[in-house]
Amino acid sequence: MDGHDGDNSKQSSADMTVFVQNLLQQMQTRFQTMSESIISKIDEMGNRIDELEQSINDLRGEMGQDGAPSPSASLKAKEEPKPADESA
Repeated sequence: MDGHDGDNSKQSSADMTVFVQNLLQQMQTRFQTMSESIISKIDEMGNRIDELEQSINDLRGEMGQDGAPSPSASLKAKEEPKPADESA
């Protein structure tokens, strides 16, 4: 074994270190991009849900002005249990 083996080993180790650092940097950049994209999509979905809730409330308001009962009111009436006969 001569001095070249030690130099090659050090160079190989340094090359591997640089390679791994670059790979980790690329991964971090990609994960950051994905994270920002996911957060953006979540915010967008939240806004769409808010718009949908507002549309539902607007429709309920219109139904109330027309004098028609709301669908939830008719469902609640059907779901209410009948009073038990206490004479038995």
